[in-house]
Amino acid sequence: MSSRRFEPSRRAMLAGASALAAAAATRAGAQPERKQDLAGRSVLITGTSSGFGRLTALHLARLGATVIASMRNYDGGRRPAARELAQIAEDEKLDLHVVEIDVLDEDLIASGVAAAEEIAGGALDVLVNNAGVGLSGPAELADMEATRLIFETNLFGYLRMARAVLPKMREQGEGQVFNVSSQLGRILIPNLSMYCATKFGVEAMFETMAYELAPFGVEVTIIQPGGYPTKIWDNGRQYSDAMLARAEEDRLEAYDAHIQMARGILNGEYSTDPNDVPRAIAEIMAMPAGTRPLRRPVHPNTAATDAANGAMAQIQASVLGGGAYKSWHDAVKD
Repeated sequence: MSSRRFEPSRRAMLAGASALAAAAATRAGAQPERKQDLAGRSVLITGTSSGFGRLTALHLARLGATVIASMRNYDGGRRPAARELAQIAEDEKLDLHVVEIDVLDEDLIASGVAAAEEIAGGALDVLVNNAGVGLSGPAELADMEATRLIFETNLFGYLRMARAVLPKMREQGEGQVFNVSSQLGRILIPNLSMYCATKFGVEAMFETMAYELAPFGVEVTIIQPGGYPTKIWDNGRQYSDAMLARAEEDRLEAYDAHIQMARGILNGEYSTDPNDVPRAIAEIMAMPAGTRPLRRPVHPNTAATDAANGAMAQIQASVLGGGAYKSWHDAVKD
């Protein structure tokens, strides 16, 4: 470990202070459209029944990639979301395939990844870890049932998927693992403690993995969306309501105001364009190997996330930039 002392710059400290004041701001607008040619690239995406996953599957396929879109509750292809994707692929003549993967089920992961690798004709070029759930409410009200569900999905599910695809990526000496995190993997908001905890976990797990995979030529990118209109919080409402229904009356009474605040978060409206996320993924996929970033904040307002990322990058450089891990650190573009 390097002994260099970390001293954040005055500019970084001022940027952090001002950015945190703007963390809750939501500004409309989308990133400019750029067309990439992704022909010949194979991509497996989890959680494609809606939201970022579905949009990413369609966007990458329309740019020429071979896309394997996965979802749970596949029902032999009869799930409406699966039928809709298959129909779009047929109508637009896209190289898009739908397979079943539940990120909580090791057997379905193994069979789904095997099917994806067969479609790809070998090792996958890209994994997009996206499947996730939302959960809101004070930490004291998060019982073990709710806590296990969100960690098993948002964090352990990402690890299970990475473990499934990495052996062949390492063997071929290249590959890319995208992980859809959140600005709440860097910035905390009360009443979203368990969601923040899983996203902080994604940030830590996959930054570490980026260094560990550097000698094998496999790259890792963490996507950090801000607030977007997707179904994760619609679905999160049912998990949150179920958690509250199991809670003791005295806890519910004590946290009544917190619960109302949490419901306000779930009912929030956004004017941002969720296609910003697939556009960012496509842009990074099209970059030359060895130049792709470790992190990409995605939102019209990324000031707070940029400040947090910049400060932590300085700290990591002070720890890893001059010691035994220097070459691994230098290979990761942060």
